[in-house]
Amino acid sequence: MSVSEQPVPVDVAIFGGGVAGLWLLGRLRKAGYQAVLLEADRLGAGQTRYAQGIIHGGTKYALTGKLTGSSEAIAGMPARWRACLEGEGELDLRSVRLLSPNQFMWSTENLTSRLAGFFASKLMRSRTRTVEGDERPEVLRDPAFRGQVYRLEEPVLDTASLVQALAEPHRDAIFRLPPMLTGSAPSPSGRGEGERGANSDFSFTRSESGWQVTLKEGERSVRFDARRLVFAAGKGNAALLQRLGRDTPPMQLRPLNMVMLRGTGGASLPGELYAHCLGASALPRITITTHYDERGERVWYMGGQIAEEGVGRDDAAQIAAAKQELQNLFPWLDIAAIQWGLLPIDRAEPRMPGGSRPDDVFANEQDGVITAWPTKLALAPRLADEILTRLQQGGLAPGGQGELPEWPQPDYAPLPWQEEERWS
Repeated sequence: MSVSEQPVPVDVAIFGGGVAGLWLLGRLRKAGYQAVLLEADRLGAGQTRYAQGIIHGGTKYALTGKLTGSSEAIAGMPARWRACLEGEGELDLRSVRLLSPNQFMWSTENLTSRLAGFFASKLMRSRTRTVEGDERPEVLRDPAFRGQVYRLEEPVLDTASLVQALAEPHRDAIFRLPPMLTGSAPSPSGRGEGERGANSDFSFTRSESGWQVTLKEGERSVRFDARRLVFAAGKGNAALLQRLGRDTPPMQLRPLNMVMLRGTGGASLPGELYAHCLGASALPRITITTHYDERGERVWYMGGQIAEEGVGRDDAAQIAAAKQELQNLFPWLDIAAIQWGLLPIDRAEPRMPGGSRPDDVFANEQDGVITAWPTKLALAPRLADEILTRLQQGGLAPGGQGELPEWPQPDYAPLPWQEEERWS
């Protein structure tokens, strides 16, 4: 198609191929909207593939002993996701690989007595239960363990299979965006830099019905005439807004320095672990989930306080801190034959006063452009609700499904622990 040919009319053009954008695409198309999704890198390549896959229900946010804005916003998410995993929800996620139907929290010996009353409270009885013996994860069955273990009814998902489950039913509506979000700001010429060359670009133009989005790769081009744009590209939202000459809504980045570990030389980590270790505050000391590398070797992926505080450490210091924390928590665990890797990531969110964490999803509309951040993986369905409500309240009725053009499609991003260069 050349630039001069008739644009393709769509109701909504979504930018960003992570879970938030893909979930919204599925919901919009199910509701009868003609929606397309544009991704500059690979599907799931942003924050999604670095997520631990936990569908939080807010329990960890209630550890201060009272409900917070975060815990209330997210409380219903596990049940909603489970319905989808069973094929009975708003989207069909039966093909998603369930890593664990639940996760655990454990307390160290010095915290157990102080927390006993809290976990017996009405607030927590419906969210947790104590587990003993073989019900505990393998590493917490050691006779030397002196803490308490609680089961949380919060599933843990494989994010790669989640991305595929969301994308595959809608591959005809997913298109490759010329590379701009994968790099830094646009070059002075306005053309994006990237592996597809300087002849690749895209642009926005105001139209009578909304926004015209033109994609160009070499001699090929296609135009979408969209009634609404949705920016759901995480960190990339800032670059998209810059393309429109805007700097609002403002974004903040909260970095993490996540830690990976796996066995080497025939040694393996003891069993699968999906758990938070309780600390002195609402932030867990560590959160560990289990995944597998390309060779099938078990990987523990560590977040929580170790990842928050690790932002100020160099690689050697962060690995040393992670080793020390594991030795403190699991003194019976032999970590001599462990290989380490680090994953520095940025969480993109709406800017908050003092850089605080947002409690809920965020969506802001200006001149037919909705800029959105889910703020947490588990809240993707809630963000889709918010955007659908905005579209309906704005008078945007479904325009019906029409024929979509042929255009290159993005591949799927691998999970970072499956990339061998990540390992030290």
